[in-house]
Amino acid sequence: MTELALDRERLRSLFDLRSDIYASRGGTFDTDPYPTFARLRETGPVHPGAPHEELGWTGEVYFQGLPYPNRPHFSAYDYETCARVLKDDEDFVTSMPALPGEPPMLDAGILTMDGKRHRSYRKLVQPSFVPGRAVWWLENWTRIVVNDLIDGLIAGDGHADLNAEFCAPIPLLTITGSFGVTIEEALDVRAAVTSDGSDTATLARLLIPTIAARRAHPEDDLISILVQAEVTDEDGVLHRLSDEEVLGFAFLLLAAGSGTTWKQLGLTIIALLRHPRALAAAREDRGFLRGLVEESLRWMPTDPVFARFVARDTTLGGVDLPAGAVIHACLAAANRDATRWERPDEFDPFRPVKAHLGFGFGPHTCLGAHVARMEITHGVGALLDRLPGLQLDPDRPAPRVIGLYERGPDTVPVTFGSQTDGSGT
Repeated sequence: MTELALDRERLRSLFDLRSDIYASRGGTFDTDPYPTFARLRETGPVHPGAPHEELGWTGEVYFQGLPYPNRPHFSAYDYETCARVLKDDEDFVTSMPALPGEPPMLDAGILTMDGKRHRSYRKLVQPSFVPGRAVWWLENWTRIVVNDLIDGLIAGDGHADLNAEFCAPIPLLTITGSFGVTIEEALDVRAAVTSDGSDTATLARLLIPTIAARRAHPEDDLISILVQAEVTDEDGVLHRLSDEEVLGFAFLLLAAGSGTTWKQLGLTIIALLRHPRALAAAREDRGFLRGLVEESLRWMPTDPVFARFVARDTTLGGVDLPAGAVIHACLAAANRDATRWERPDEFDPFRPVKAHLGFGFGPHTCLGAHVARMEITHGVGALLDRLPGLQLDPDRPAPRVIGLYERGPDTVPVTFGSQTDGSGT
């Protein structure tokens, strides 16, 4: 039995949507947004304003496409329109030149690239995230992390908050493990990538030595893949990534890898434990988890909105959008479009799997979607295998889904009585 040497109190603070880290994303927002999304979707596909304004949030918001107060803002709420915004990278782009008085737009690597340049850079790491490579991630890092975390749970008193003690460490330690970062350094990395760009030194300090070592002697890890990757620039010149470019990719993958999967895993566990029929089906057949995970992503995605800038005057959903405006694609609303799903507000993992926008769509579809699916599926399956008495803790306050532009559970309190021998899966 191995218990990971994690500072659990620090872990809780770094993965708490109510903390200062998430204040600018509306982390304390605790109202169900879906009735408002439904009303807006039913009265027209596109509306003026940003989603948080329609939801009555008056606090400061910093997120993709926000705040930019000098630009007109619009939001799309149905599936077809949101899919078009995400797919059409000629009319709707990820960045634009700053307007007079605006600070320069943040350079977030491939997240803020479009067209040929985006495709060239995305190809560098895409092979490591295709479905067939999920086993590479599972066998090298995720399986070990999951088993060690469950060992720690079994060694406890039969009660746990899975949000901090299980869900949060899995994606963090999977991605930091692939970079050669130690468990002790992993929380420093997490703090750096949640600093809104104010801490770039920590990641450089931890990874520059590894980058140099992998250039000299490649290993079977992601840093080695990045330092050996070649890209053709806009002038047709082939070159390898600089240390700064490798760091940029690392920052992006760490932010994405440790920033969303933990919330979706928590949401999936809660939904499963609240639906006895689904829980029985998952215990009987682990193959059922595939549909369960897809339904979780459809029903309640953790990143409910992504924005694009309008590249040229265009019409969307019958509304004229001027060049330079911001269009917010409300993926959460689109995923409950009644023209695409029956009973869309119900969590129903028995429904046929149909494409959704939980991982976005188009050229910027989430790079790590298949790895995230693997982490969630394996994490839930391992809990069912090793903690057969798992249930939501009836003596703790019921978990709540909170947050505005990043949403997830405040806690995942559970109890488990009948435990296996800790041998893992």
